[in-house]
Amino acid sequence: MSTTSQTSLPDKPYAVEYYYKTAWGHADEFIRLYKKNHYPVLKKQIEMGRILKITLVKPRFHATEEGRWDWRATIVWKNIQVTDDGFSEESISRQLFSDQETFKKEEQRRFEILLGHWDVPIINVDLDK
Repeated sequence: MSTTSQTSLPDKPYAVEYYYKTAWGHADEFIRLYKKNHYPVLKKQIEMGRILKITLVKPRFHATEEGRWDWRATIVWKNIQVTDDGFSEESISRQLFSDQETFKKEEQRRFEILLGHWDVPIINVDLDK
């Protein structure tokens, strides 16, 4: 999205659902690494005011392979502008994780066990309008 179009957007919360599909048998490993390495970076962004809320869910039952996902994180951002403002999480990860070699190795592993990952920006629909 261009900067010009972003400046005309209202300053309101912006939600995105992040879906993760892991290789069979690796869902627990993925979430362990997510909670250890990625979630603290996201929590720091809550403290900074960039993120308003984070939730994580998993399906109760299985689905067909085509529609299967293992984890869905929903992040409510302060506004759409913060999702494309050039911010880098690297400074946060350096602050939080002194052993950068282990951090990078574990983050690489987290993505190695993924079969798919997709992001779905969502909007609320007012059914009474």
